Amino acid sequence: MSREIISTPHAPQAIGAYSQAVKCGNTVYVSGQIPLDPATGELVQGSMEAQIRRVFDNLQAIVKAANGELSHVAKLNVFLTDLTHFALLNKIMAEYFSEPFPARAAIQVAALPKGAAVEMDCVVELQ
Repeated sequence: MSREIISTPHAPQAIGAYSQAVKCGNTVYVSGQIPLDPATGELVQGSMEAQIRRVFDNLQAIVKAANGELSHVAKLNVFLTDLTHFALLNKIMAEYFSEPFPARAAIQVAALPKGAAVEMDCVVELQ
């Protein structure tokens, strides 16, 4: 099976020993994205809404670089440091995705890289 590294300047560059995404056949595995501004590499300041939107924008940029769309996302994993933001996550997610929605897990975690409050990764099945 062929393996291709996906990279775009429209999403934050990796801050560790990983790639933004790896494409294997028609499946794309997108690495966890935190609310980093791709231009500065710094965490987005402001509301939780701004942070969640930045993460979705980062995921979208990587999926697009793989010649996909968010509608091709089969599985989304969400990590929050505070599950009280769950309703906000659902509200914003409904703006980025439409039915049929991807499978999803939303998990509260103790901490995330760089002190982020949210991180998401996804698996994409290209059409």
